[in-house]
Amino acid sequence: MRPITESGIRGSFVNCSKGEAKRLGVPRDLDEQPWDDLDFLGWRDPGAPERGYVVAERDDGGLVGIALRAAPVAARGFTARSMCSLCLTTHTSGGVALMTARRTGEAGRLGNTVGQYLCTDLACSLYIRGRKQPVMGADFEETLSVDERAARARANVAAFIGKVLE
Repeated sequence: MRPITESGIRGSFVNCSKGEAKRLGVPRDLDEQPWDDLDFLGWRDPGAPERGYVVAERDDGGLVGIALRAAPVAARGFTARSMCSLCLTTHTSGGVALMTARRTGEAGRLGNTVGQYLCTDLACSLYIRGRKQPVMGADFEETLSVDERAARARANVAAFIGKVLE
């Protein structure tokens, strides 16, 4: 992913108002992000922990951002595992949460949302590349290359965003 600015991030959101986009907590460390290793920029808002955000590049080079709301993570047994639907990383103990995005247009105004199970920290790109490890590690070994896994994650993000835009 190419480096992006705060104004680029704020202007990319499609499922919240301009006022909401202006107020959301953008990462302060944009200059320090590992841009070459990111398939999309994902983060949780430290001031509002139930909120998360994803900004991805479109095929035309533009940006599209979606605001997310995380459901509370239910307490489960230590060995319970969940899988992120974007990067297919498995996590234990709350490493995956159901996150919903308000749909755009009339559907969103009527309260319709789209949800998926995502890594709670939205660091899918770093898990794919081995730069970050899930708690307790995964028992599953992928046969796909890192490039193939990254392409799959980008396709999954694009599909999720497509559902928000429907």
